[in-house]
Amino acid sequence: MKKYCIITYGCQMNKNDSERIASFFEENGLEEGEESTADVVIINACSVRQSSINRLQEKIKRIQEREKKPVTVLTGCVLEKDKKKFRPLFDYLLKTEDLPRWNLPFLSGQDKDYFQIPPKRGSINAYISIMTGCNNFCAYCVVPYTKGRETSRPAKEIIKEAHAAIKEGCKEIWLLGQNVNSYKGEIGFPELLRKINNIEGDFWIRFTSSHPKDFSDGIISAMKNCKKVTPYLNLPLQSGDDEILKKMNRSYTSSHYKELIEKIRKSIPQIALSTDIIVGFPGETEKSFNNTVNLFRKISFDMTHIAKYSPRMHTAAYNMKETVSEKEKKRREKILTEILKEDNLEKNKQIVGKTVRVLVKGKNKKGFLNGKTEGYKDVIFKGTNKIIGNFANIKIIDYSSWGLKGKMTRK
Repeated sequence: MKKYCIITYGCQMNKNDSERIASFFEENGLEEGEESTADVVIINACSVRQSSINRLQEKIKRIQEREKKPVTVLTGCVLEKDKKKFRPLFDYLLKTEDLPRWNLPFLSGQDKDYFQIPPKRGSINAYISIMTGCNNFCAYCVVPYTKGRETSRPAKEIIKEAHAAIKEGCKEIWLLGQNVNSYKGEIGFPELLRKINNIEGDFWIRFTSSHPKDFSDGIISAMKNCKKVTPYLNLPLQSGDDEILKKMNRSYTSSHYKELIEKIRKSIPQIALSTDIIVGFPGETEKSFNNTVNLFRKISFDMTHIAKYSPRMHTAAYNMKETVSEKEKKRREKILTEILKEDNLEKNKQIVGKTVRVLVKGKNKKGFLNGKTEGYKDVIFKGTNKIIGNFANIKIIDYSSWGLKGKMTRK
């Protein structure tokens, strides 16, 4: 039997795409195999960061060094300039949304829509794309150029997919989109949350990504009142300086963001907040960065994804002159990381002695089971493998800046 292997880079949306690719290949009689022996290797790539493209270059060169060369396919969120670069290295460059019509050896084309291909669920997480593309054109982002404008999936389709995932045993539904807040199906995003919340079963609902300019009172209300929607939110800030936010084309100010966080915390006091920050964006002075530091301290996030700015062709920022050295970007990244470390140490300390519900994900190399709390915090504890993939009540007995340690309890 012919074997396939999928290598995925990028965000959860790419992971969801890889699940559909896997399902389609198995529908065509192939089975999953190792990269070193697979007959066809599919790389689901991401052009959002240059680092991903660099890793991809190294990976495809190693694959091509195999004695028996596989059929190679490049797909995913890829800029045209990157496609040109990789065209000589791959046998096929194909669009993910054209998957039913991929003209490859071992495959037969089908006359169906991409989203009609059921994903191959490989875990207790169900990644469900509710929309594709983006209309925001943030100055640093390539997504509108790789994925096009926003297109929302029909709500009935999304709810049907959620039903199927829960029936298969999934315990965590992730609703995905570049900006889920602007979802425009037959219903709006708050109502979509309520509809999925009403599905029978014991599961959690999470979503990403959100944009501060579209985060409405309706979404806050749905999060508060839907018991299966976890009190966790990733709300990208990107910068705490108004001039930089304007240059980034983010369509909100630092005060708007702060007021929004205050409103969310007032309604959902137990909310855990994560954010995204870019350091070293063109024109970011020491004063600009200090504005970010001050807001970062005031808000006190539970988690942060800090990216050092790197230019990407086709974006508005690509034509802006870089003003921050790589050394300075690293320094600024370190400052924010240290603040996060201090804040989290104090927050995690407050959880010690409490019993929390944890979704058990697996086992680490040291033999501890690991999982996530509703607030998306990491927890390790001792237990048997039979509870992997289920919820467990864990009493927290120790903590660090980056995680919690607990023991199982009946309550």
